[in-house]
Amino acid sequence: MTLLELIEQHSARLSSAGVSFGQGTTNAFDEAAWLVLWRLGLALDSLDEQADRPVAAAEAAACAVLVEQRIASRRPAAYLTGEAWLQGLPFTVDERVIVPRSLIAEVLAAGSIDPFLGADCRHALDLCTGNGSLAVLAALAWPELAVDATDLSRDALAVAALNLARHGLQARVQLHQGDGLAAVPGRRYDLILCNPPYVNAEAMAGLPAEFRAEPRLALDGNASGGSDGMDFIRQLLRQAPQAMTEDAVLVLEIGHERGHFEQAFPGLAPLWLATTAGDDMVLLLSRPELLGRP
Repeated sequence: MTLLELIEQHSARLSSAGVSFGQGTTNAFDEAAWLVLWRLGLALDSLDEQADRPVAAAEAAACAVLVEQRIASRRPAAYLTGEAWLQGLPFTVDERVIVPRSLIAEVLAAGSIDPFLGADCRHALDLCTGNGSLAVLAALAWPELAVDATDLSRDALAVAALNLARHGLQARVQLHQGDGLAAVPGRRYDLILCNPPYVNAEAMAGLPAEFRAEPRLALDGNASGGSDGMDFIRQLLRQAPQAMTEDAVLVLEIGHERGHFEQAFPGLAPLWLATTAGDDMVLLLSRPELLGRP
């Protein structure tokens, strides 16, 4: 059996088992490739060159065990491998954090935010940093920026610290524990990135097992008793102008919640940034817009 044939076999197995995707991969084939390549110690981008590689019986058996573990446990693949990739960079992952998949990573890589940054942009904030992936990507995208990264969860920040060390960014990215902007009182930023908990109550109730395995704190946007997923975002948009310099911008991910966002904030006219998942999942707001000024 070749490597490609083994992956195709396990792709069919994952499909027939009805597992859910969306935590690093979007389909059964990519998920099977991730698990098989990782189990065999092969680079995740090496399939094309390794497709015809023969697979020994012991290797095939080890891959089968891992795939069956994925099916039986319904744990995300990243929790089984301890690693996930975002924009080509590896990040340490475990059950203390959600699997990194923020669409803000795409707009960072595409340079979509750059035209809106002032010439004196020097300080950035990554709110709800989780495993620190956006903070790392921002620091690498803009080497001149000092980056603060915050999270309510001390466990998440412990994972973020591992990733700062992994990418050699301990000196440029500072971690802060606390609830939203309360974690960095008195500070002002030229750029704020935020992938907050925003899932509405109905969607939370219907999450597949794989997503229920992630920390609820990082997903549930109804922690203050709401139902539209906007609880954290309401607080953020009230407080953000005081934490922004005059020309600062806020880049906010809301996933599939545009309808709820527009109902909650009918007076705002954000700029929607294009991503591969759609053009209404990541938005940009200037400080004047947040203050109600033209």
